[in-house]
Amino acid sequence: MLVIVVENAPPRLRGRLAVWLLEIRAGVYIGSYGKKVRHMIWQQVCAYIENGNGVIAWSAPNDAGFEFDTCGANRRVPVDFDDLKLVAFGPESALPADMDMKPNPEKNAHIKQTSQTENKNRR
Repeated sequence: MLVIVVENAPPRLRGRLAVWLLEIRAGVYIGSYGKKVRHMIWQQVCAYIENGNGVIAWSAPNDAGFEFDTCGANRRVPVDFDDLKLVAFGPESALPADMDMKPNPEKNAHIKQTSQTENKNRR
């Protein structure tokens, strides 16, 4: 089993992934391939991700039962701890300066207004 999740990926990368894998949700792709094909797909993700980020997870014969890798700017980074791969959550300062991780209330204002209007209409 192979799972790839991408965020803020350019459309051409999403199209490439859709050729090889099934997109079950926006940015979530699954499939079942061997090591060579998995490596080729992951190389394409890393090459074309631009300002986005991605993570790949696949079945593996280890204690956890899976392996994973990441690419792109993300606060979550894999770390090896006694041959067990864990995820470290870094500070915002670890991201590139052009990445804005702070919530923007104006960006989602239309969602809040819509839900308030819907609640008034239900009464």
